[in-house]
Amino acid sequence: MALVEQHIQDGIAILSLNRPETLNALSPSLFVELRQLVDAIAQDTDNIGCVILRGEGKSFSAGNDLKAIQNGEQAPSAYFQAETLEAIERLPQPVIAAVQGHCYTGSLELALACDLLIAAQSAKFADTHGKWGMSPTWGMSQRLPRRVGLLAAKEMMFSGRVIGGEEAVQMGLANQCVPDEQLQQSAIEMAKAFLQNSWFTLRADKLLVNGGLDRTLADGLRWERENSPGRGPDMEERLAAFSKK
Repeated sequence: MALVEQHIQDGIAILSLNRPETLNALSPSLFVELRQLVDAIAQDTDNIGCVILRGEGKSFSAGNDLKAIQNGEQAPSAYFQAETLEAIERLPQPVIAAVQGHCYTGSLELALACDLLIAAQSAKFADTHGKWGMSPTWGMSQRLPRRVGLLAAKEMMFSGRVIGGEEAVQMGLANQCVPDEQLQQSAIEMAKAFLQNSWFTLRADKLLVNGGLDRTLADGLRWERENSPGRGPDMEERLAAFSKK
């Protein structure tokens, strides 16, 4: 049985964490499968325009698989998990996290590597590093402040308190909060809305926004001018279709 299942339809790749019996705990083996799929998606921009990352069962993921760690299971390299999250972040395609139930610590770091997030009403977000006497290595200290702001991020990290789906929207952690039964369809509808636009522009937008985050405003503006890929291959066709309306 695959630990991460993939379904591709209408330009959307749905990646499903598939360990519902463990609340989709993030074992090293799961990360190996996830990385293989992510690397393949990065090379398939002709057929895949958007990605949805979700979890089977009642939770997105309860976080890092502590039992696997205790049992001696190891990733292929020291920073393999963190580098897999970076690979998700670097995907040319927009990535939507669809989160229900638990999204704790390592799985919150996984969700933060996605561009957008739709939360179910059952969603529970928390950074529990402090509960276990651990410290972040998968990106929490960098991505969470950039997503929700410095004060909110520090409060979440220092307290370890649980954030619900509606509060996640209010603080800028999530884009939407929807009933659980509407979660996957809401993510698909968001992806389909994106794919109505030029896939070329979607990739360009993501490249330019993410690249600018590492720079000052002045450097970012210059970087955009120098790195914008310009006109897409579908521009003339889209203009011609518009003129016929």
